Amino acid sequence: MDQRVNEVNEYLVSIFNDVLMIEERTLQMSQFKDVSIKEMHTIDAIGMYQEHTTSEVAKKLGITVGTLTVSVNNLVRKDYVKRVRSEIDRRVVKLALTNRGRLLYRVHDKFHRDMVKETINEMGEKESEVLMLGLKNLHRFLERTKGQLPD
Repeated sequence: MDQRVNEVNEYLVSIFNDVLMIEERTLQMSQFKDVSIKEMHTIDAIGMYQEHTTSEVAKKLGITVGTLTVSVNNLVRKDYVKRVRSEIDRRVVKLALTNRGRLLYRVHDKFHRDMVKETINEMGEKESEVLMLGLKNLHRFLERTKGQLPD
């Protein structure tokens, strides 16, 4: 069992590092080279179609509203994100993606979808169920650990 734990750990660490490196390099080589990986994650958290408050996005990313505001200001300046006033309550400002932000979101989403498709490509139903069980276990562990961290 220890050997399996070591092997799984090596794969998880390698995959995590590779995904980050590929995302960063892909951004640097694309028309979106003015976006950092942190800004990409902000775009991802804002999402394609819905508008969210800064508090909602900050919570999703696990960062402070102040930290998010710095990133959002940069993304607004670069024309990836826009601030939208609520029609119901003009004091409420929500975040949404611009057309350029949506394009970047779709490119990034395609990479993730291709990665998942390649992962489950030759798996049968049972194998993909076992993979999902393992991923759910990992997710539950990470959520529990995240919940124990100070704010």
